[in-house]
Amino acid sequence: MARRGLAEIGDVRGRRVLVRVDLNVPLADGVVGDDTRIRAALPTIEALRSGGARVVLCSHLGRPKGERRPEDSLRPVAARLAELLGAPVAFADDCVGPQAAAVVDGLGDGDVCLLENLRYHAEEEANDAAFAAQLAALGDLYVNDAFGAAHRAHASTEGVAHLLPAHAGLLMEREVDVLTGLLEAPEHPFVAIVGGVKVADKIAVLDRLVEVADCVLIGGAMAFTFIVARGGEVGASLHEDADGQEIARRAVAKAAETGCALLLPVDVIAADAFSADAATRIEPADAIGAGWMGLDIGPDTAALYAERIADARTVLWNGPMGAFEMAPFAAGTRAVAEAVAACGGTTVVGGGDSVAAITQFGFADRVTHVSTGGGASLELLEGRVLPGVAAIPEVTR
Repeated sequence: MARRGLAEIGDVRGRRVLVRVDLNVPLADGVVGDDTRIRAALPTIEALRSGGARVVLCSHLGRPKGERRPEDSLRPVAARLAELLGAPVAFADDCVGPQAAAVVDGLGDGDVCLLENLRYHAEEEANDAAFAAQLAALGDLYVNDAFGAAHRAHASTEGVAHLLPAHAGLLMEREVDVLTGLLEAPEHPFVAIVGGVKVADKIAVLDRLVEVADCVLIGGAMAFTFIVARGGEVGASLHEDADGQEIARRAVAKAAETGCALLLPVDVIAADAFSADAATRIEPADAIGAGWMGLDIGPDTAALYAERIADARTVLWNGPMGAFEMAPFAAGTRAVAEAVAACGGTTVVGGGDSVAAITQFGFADRVTHVSTGGGASLELLEGRVLPGVAAIPEVTR
């Protein structure tokens, strides 16, 4: 079973299609800093435009918590979207009410408008029924293409789907298909690379991955919690307390039960301070000197991980290997990015930091799929039901 998508939507000419997109992009001085998410929404927008739909886009930006904060306005996003489409994008100063209705009423076939930030209204995150009804009044059909917000049961992601004929957009379909495919039918060997800070944040994903992957490579600060849990010395490296260490031990035990190889760093680039100007040296990952902190995997670990990745037919990468934002500690994450890009199998990168890294290093166009969803991709990989997906009716294809 699949979710009802654009293929099932029929003739859209002259129809108002309310499209939930994820345009939560960084802004700097009123200009879009990274338009990746805007570009990801283009295929669905273009498909609807070409069919003659009157496209009504809605999104959140930032966390204004029900207040109209100028710095969280979507107006600059509308300007960038217009540039990418090569067509005008009308902008409504509100997402509901007379202003929004007037802009929508002014659309012609194939036209596009963007409504102001949904989260200027507290009712959005509360999934308020009346607010959902106001949004639904702006469309004849509803399309959810905001995978990055699909794990939230908000008015625009879940409530509206019960009030209008609901369909998944092209991006939503691809995200769900690719990520569920990793769990249900991966080609082996399947190598998962998991980084980040806290084991607790990734434990549910680790639990699932050690069931389906042949090998899990651990990096980032979370690796030190594993190392401390087995008696290693990590100096001043960031790591979790007894609770986090117990979670790490359980993950190791489960991997042993399932036959999954769970690998930890053997060496690290250690520094005497969390700074790009700090003194650095290579240290054994389980014997870091007092006052020194591991901020990247070391060269031996990078080579070991790259070797594992090279043999894989399926790769999932979620989480960097260290503080790659600082040049002295970027080599490990770069080595992993290079290995993933060179791998001949299916390669999927998810999580904001991993996506930022593979984009920064110039390899984003050499992987099979770059996920736009941070929390949503994690929850889907954990096997959890995403409200924004579940609200779209199933269809047999």
